[in-house]
Amino acid sequence: MHRSRLAGFIIDCEGADLDAAADFWGGAFGDAKRRKPQGKYVRLDERGGLQVEVQKVAHPSRVHLDIAADDIPAEVARLERLGARVVERVRTWTVMEAPTGQRFCVIQAKGRDFAATANVWEE
Repeated sequence: MHRSRLAGFIIDCEGADLDAAADFWGGAFGDAKRRKPQGKYVRLDERGGLQVEVQKVAHPSRVHLDIAADDIPAEVARLERLGARVVERVRTWTVMEAPTGQRFCVIQAKGRDFAATANVWEE
């Protein structure tokens, strides 16, 4: 048995100035705090237990979601049975595509509180 949950939303910004992107999206979400860029990411305030980040990317801008799992291979297999396909395996996460074309990532669950969060599902 493994557990997984919706972890958050990543706002992919093609070739963007991360400071400007974080200013816009932070303001759009009512987050006046400035976050220091960490590589190609800027984390905005957490909303309802979901992580929201702005990310500099080389592909066209889009929004994707992350699913956190305590067993990535098991979650990837579960999602493949539902019709998703693996696009790429990157370091510690897997990029997948839903049958409807949306991309998303399966990432490693973090923290002791993972199983206690409200939106966890089990298989």
